[in-house]
Parts: sequence; C-alpha cells; structure tokens
Amino acid sequence: MKTFDIIIIGAGRGSNLAKKAGKRGKKVAIIEKAEFGGTCPNKGCVPSKLLIGYAHVARSIKEASRHFIDAQINHIDVAKIFEETNRRIAKVDAAYRGTFNENVETFRGVASFVSNHVVTVNGEELTAPSIVIATGTRPRKAQHEKAWTSDDIFPLKGTPPKSITVVGAGFIGCELVNFFDAVGIKSKLLVRNDKLLENEDREISAIFKEEFSKNIDVAFNTSIQSIDHKDNLFHLTLVNKDGSIITHESEALLYATGREANTDTLALENTNIEINERGFIVRDSSFETTAKGVYVVGDASGEHMLQHAAAAEVNHLSKILLEDSKEVQKFKYMPHAVFSDPEVASVGLTEQKAEALGLEYVVSITPWLASAKAQSLRIKYPRTKFLIDPNSYEILGCHMIGPESSTMMHQVLSIMHIENDIRHLKEMLYIHPALSEALLPAAVQAVAKVKSSNF
Repeated sequence: MKTFDIIIIGAGRGSNLAKKAGKRGKKVAIIEKAEFGGTCPNKGCVPSKLLIGYAHVARSIKEASRHFIDAQINHIDVAKIFEETNRRIAKVDAAYRGTFNENVETFRGVASFVSNHVVTVNGEELTAPSIVIATGTRPRKAQHEKAWTSDDIFPLKGTPPKSITVVGAGFIGCELVNFFDAVGIKSKLLVRNDKLLENEDREISAIFKEEFSKNIDVAFNTSIQSIDHKDNLFHLTLVNKDGSIITHESEALLYATGREANTDTLALENTNIEINERGFIVRDSSFETTAKGVYVVGDASGEHMLQHAAAAEVNHLSKILLEDSKEVQKFKYMPHAVFSDPEVASVGLTEQKAEALGLEYVVSITPWLASAKAQSLRIKYPRTKFLIDPNSYEILGCHMIGPESSTMMHQVLSIMHIENDIRHLKEMLYIHPALSEALLPAAVQAVAKVKSSNF
C-alpha cells in the first residue's frame, strides 16, 4: 500500500490543489479516469465556447443587412473548425500533467474506496489522512446507442454531420444548437414544454425564447416517441402535446438533458460517506463529508455546478488543508451566463424565486438603448432587470440579456461583493459611450423606483 499526505480523486479543478500541495512539499496522489483537466477544458465550457466564437462571426455576417451591409457567406469549413478545436483539446491533458512537480504522482484509472481512507486504482491500494473527491458530473445517457451527448462532440471523431437534432432546452442545448445552426448545419431543437432556459428569470427567458426562435427551428411541446437508425440517418417519430405526430430525419442526434453525479463508481458503500437522493455527496460548510478527513468539491457535491464555483472551492480547500484555515467559505452570490444568441447573464434571485420566498422587492427593467454603443448594435431586445430590496437598496438579483452580458455583469458583481447597494452603481463614473454605460440608466431607474415604492 502506498501512503500519501493527500489523495485527490478527479483531475479537473482538483489539479490546482495537487499543484499547490506538491509545491508545499506534500506527497500527493491524483487519480483521473479520463483526461487531466476534467470536463471544462476537454469536453465542456472551453471547447464549446471556441465553437461559439465561430458561430458569432457567422451570425454577424448573416445579419449584416441590419447595418446596411450586403454580405454573404460563400463557404464555412466546418471540418476545419472541428479540426482546430480538436487540436487544442489534444494539448490539455499533457499541459495539466506538466504543472505537477516530483511530489505529485499521477494515476490514470477509476478510483474506488476500500474504506474511509483507503482507495484502490488499477489494483493498487493508496492511503492518506486527507482525501479529496472532485469527480464532477457526466451527461445523462442518450436514449439511443448511436446518439451523442456533449462528451461525444469533443473531440469530434469523423466527418461533421450535415444535419442534427438536439434534445434539451437548457444552456448546453441552446449553446450547441446555436453553433450548429450558425455554421450551416441543418438543426432542430426539441423541447418537451413551451419554455427555453426556464430556470432563468421569467422575463429574460421570454425574451430569449422570442429572439432565439428567430434563428433556430424549435419544436416546442414535443418529445421523441421512437428512434430508428438506418442508412446513417436517425428516423424520429415526434409527438406533440396536442397529440399530433410527425416524422423527422437527421444525421446526428444530440441529447443535452442535464448532468448526473459520477459517485456511482466510487464504491461509497465501503465508507461512511453519505449521498443525497440525487446521488451527490453530502458535505458541511468546510467541504468535509460525513467521513472525517474526506472532502468533496465542485460538481460532485451538486451544489454549484459551475466551473468558477469549483475553482473557488478548490482554492479555499487548499487553505484548509495547507494553511489550517478555519474560515468558512459561503457563496452569497453565484453568477452564471448562457453563451448562446442572445447571451444571458444572471446573479441572485429570479423574480419567481423572490415571490416564492415571500420577499419584498422592487422590479426595474431597462433597455440598453440609452448607450450609443448599444445603439450601434442595431438590436432592440437587450434588457437589464434588477430586483431591489426596498428597505436597504440591496441588489437581490440582476439579469441581463444582450451581447456581452457576461462581461457587463462583472460591474454589478463588484458592487454586490464589496458593498451591495445599487446606489453605488448609480453614482459610478462610466466611460462614455461604452456598452456597460447601459447600466447607468438601469441603476438610476432602479433607485428611483425604490424611492417611489410604497413598502
């Protein structure tokens, strides 16, 4: 049996902890069943955003007429796009492993627990007083053996399809189908109900649905009744909520219906580690599981399934394990973005959540058109929505839809993290006429609405 100071299961954000611990002289084992770097740089946020960059350029050309420019696309080399994306992905594993020093020993294989502080990988037993579980999540299984999940796109093997059907109305489905459609692949999105991005604030979701559907062929209230694959085509029988049935064909079928825990491979039944009803690992405020000395960070906890949250958690856990920190990290505000067309960014409570909690709040919704830079985009839908506590001017939620929403949101996040009072956003000096200047009238209006409210 090999003995270490720290064992890390999962080499996504867990790689950062291994690197830091190794530099501090700790003897570390890090175990990864697939590519080092984890989902984000290999199969998730990074390669998908690389694809979205191509989609953005293609959309700009297709929509040039609104700027009185006559432009057309003569050819899009989709195979080259995937070749370039695959080339970048191919470098990730070695790049991550190259950051470790001699104190870090890497293992490629599936780890499973023998007991609370003993794990086995490739038939070899390892032990450590501190074990970190950072196993992330995986896409829910596709409903046909030849259908894809996001794991099958990166890296894409073979020739890109000429047509694709995507199942799912969340951010993964909406981002990927936007790419495929933008680069000229005939695309269709299947949605079981009548909403897109239904976890977003309802008004932002409604605007997204209206604008997104102008480009994408979306079949709402539709599910797949049967799938037949022959002659390199998926033959789908689709049933609508009203009972009508249609047939549809495409070369590729992609399921983007959410993600699930990877904990089923860990043999947790051999430990005192508890999981919840969704299969995610239970932890306390210091990321410790119900087995003392065993910690869980990132998506494996099911709490904040976002890369930036996992990175922050790993950074804080390194202070606990390497600096004996007793400070508890609590995310008061957790932002996210949807990198589709339109782009969406959000932080804090949606209006429907504020209603469910019975909170007092004031709503302010402001278009961006007071900004000359926003006017230059020649689109009318961009909005900023604030939910404000009428008693304290605290920003309870902020939701944006429009180009570069994810970038603009950081200005709001700065206020929320330092001293959450929308009046600070109102009194800031903005570069004129930058796109983010659209936040100034939004803040002015929100403050005015609080002052005139009857709370």
